Amino acid sequence: MGSCDSCSSKSSCPSATEGGSCGSEQESLIAPLHAKSSVKKVIGVCSGKGGVGKSFVTSVLASRLARDGYRVAILDADVTGPSIPKAFGLKGQLRGDENGILPMVSHSGISIVSVNLVMENEEAPVVWRGPVISGVVKQFWSDVIWENIDVMLIDMPPGTGDVPLTVFQSIPLDGIFLVSTPQDLVSMIVNKARNMALLMKVKVLGFVENMSYTVCKHCGEKIPLFGEEGKVQKAADQLGVPLLDKIPLNPEITALVDEGHIEKVPSDVLSGAVEFVEKMLGE
Repeated sequence: MGSCDSCSSKSSCPSATEGGSCGSEQESLIAPLHAKSSVKKVIGVCSGKGGVGKSFVTSVLASRLARDGYRVAILDADVTGPSIPKAFGLKGQLRGDENGILPMVSHSGISIVSVNLVMENEEAPVVWRGPVISGVVKQFWSDVIWENIDVMLIDMPPGTGDVPLTVFQSIPLDGIFLVSTPQDLVSMIVNKARNMALLMKVKVLGFVENMSYTVCKHCGEKIPLFGEEGKVQKAADQLGVPLLDKIPLNPEITALVDEGHIEKVPSDVLSGAVEFVEKMLGE
C-alpha cells in the first residue's frame, strides 16, 4: 500500500483513504472481463467538453478499422448522451442468455453496446445519478460477451466526472485519444482532460482535431473555421504526443451520420489515427 505523503495531488487523489494514504494500486480496481470475452486493446476517446465530435471520431475510427479486417467493438460510455447507435443505424434492444449480454452488431461487423440499445424508448432521457451511470458502464464491460475483439473503443462522456473516473479506474485502458476543436478555449479544456489522464496514469496516445477547416466548393480553398490555426498542435507538442488528424467539416459526411451510414465514410478520413491503432495491434 502506497503513501500519499509525497503525492502532489493528495487532496484530490481518488484512492486516498481517511488516514491519508492511497488505497490499493489501480490494477486492483479493474473490473473483471466476462469469462467468455477476449479484448486485445482498449482505447478511450475523450474530450474536455461536449460537442467536439468525440462520438464521430469513435464511429469513423471503428468503421475504418473494421474495413481493414479487424474485429472492433464500441462501448458507448456516454450514457446520458448516447449517439453511437444512430450513427450506425441501429435500433432495438440488446439480447442475452444465461451466459451474459450480447452486443448488437453493425453492418460491417462492429460489436456495439449503448444505453440506447437497452431502453425501450431511445428518446427517453437518462435521469440517473452518477453512481448508477457508472455501474452501467462497468456492467457493459463485465457482463457483455465481447468475443475475440482486436480493439475496443470507448466513447467517453465529456469532462472529468464520475464516468470518466470509473472508466479510468475500472477498465484496463491502453491509452486515450483526445478530441478537440481549434478554439481559443482549447488549451484550458484540453489540459483538464489531459491532467486527469495523467493523474490516473492513463497514457495519452495523441490528439485529433475536428472541425479544423472547411473547403470552399467553388475554389477548393481551405477555410479555418475558428481563426488562427495551431492551437491543438501546440497542446499536443506540450504533451509530447502527435496530432494525428485534422478533420474538415464536411456536409456530405455529416449527412452519412444523420442517415445512420457512418460505415460508408470515405477511406481518407482519420487516416493518422487508423495507422496509429493498426501499429499498436501489430506490436
